[in-house]
Amino acid sequence: MPTLRSILFWTGFYISTILVTSILTISFVLPFRGRYAISRGWPMFNLWWLKITCGLNFKVNGVENIPDEAVIFMSKHQSTWETITYQLFLPPSVWVIKRELLWIPIFGWGVAMLNPVAINRSSGKKSLQQLISKGRKKLDAGINIVIFPEGTRTTAGEPTKYRPGGAVLAAKTGHKVVPIAHNAGYYWPKGQFHKHPGTIQVVIGPAIETKDKSASQILKETETWIEDQMKILGGRDFSN
Repeated sequence: MPTLRSILFWTGFYISTILVTSILTISFVLPFRGRYAISRGWPMFNLWWLKITCGLNFKVNGVENIPDEAVIFMSKHQSTWETITYQLFLPPSVWVIKRELLWIPIFGWGVAMLNPVAINRSSGKKSLQQLISKGRKKLDAGINIVIFPEGTRTTAGEPTKYRPGGAVLAAKTGHKVVPIAHNAGYYWPKGQFHKHPGTIQVVIGPAIETKDKSASQILKETETWIEDQMKILGGRDFSN
């Protein structure tokens, strides 16, 4: 039964992905917020479908901590789940992604319509310069940025290293960092086909002031808050 449920979910997921990204490719005549509104149909369907097929729901705490100004959301990254869900409870935001995702036919074209901060990770120090230059323009335009400081999905419960890019951007621009913790990796594990029933817990932390702070200090504060929350959230390791 878990296999059948997961097959049903993935079928709906891929169909909806193709449909929504196809619509987005022809939405270039709309302003960013119009395109963003269209894109929200994708998480709305998939999270409903995930609950129906796999019995997996979620709960968000701390939405009141989101300031009424452009910020940098720095989030734990353990699953595909958070890349789907954040559009529903965060204000309009762009994502920091690897440039290669934009090259995927239809999907990449649709993603491009959401104005992501696309970085060439293979360019070394230049990738950080790209992040600062492109990120500053988004923030100055009043658009939030979502970044995963771990750089890639990690296995739930395993120690990980936080990369400095988001903290450097915050230090250079003076925009606040809002940390996000969640335990989705225990229910939708990295690299696994099956989903596990339950309720994913998400916690949005208080905004971290960044003015007159070094990037290392900002990163340390962000990492400490997220990892302390992860200990509180916990979660059963379904992968064993």
